[in-house]
Amino acid sequence: MISIPTRFEALKLVIDAYGTQEAAAEALGVYQSTVSRWVSQSKRLPAEYVLKAEADTGISRHHLRPDIYPPPQRLLAVDQCAASVSFQSSQILHRGIDEVGAAA
Repeated sequence: MISIPTRFEALKLVIDAYGTQEAAAEALGVYQSTVSRWVSQSKRLPAEYVLKAEADTGISRHHLRPDIYPPPQRLLAVDQCAASVSFQSSQILHRGIDEVGAAA
């Protein structure tokens, strides 16, 4: 099963992706001490840096700040039905053409 990181874990993944706190700070336009404070005190990336961090590192905004960017809801019933239904589009298409031709 896929593990979803907490927002603190996602923050640490962002810093790891940049390489160091210093590199993360430079990329995000803040001081290294600010990044250190995010890690040690707030445990989350401030909202104004989320999209830049996501673009740079690929760490999802949904993991970084699920309070602002909730994960998209999947339609479980649709997923379950799709797994059990087999569509035969070529037969449907031919039947539709035959029906249109017969009506003309």
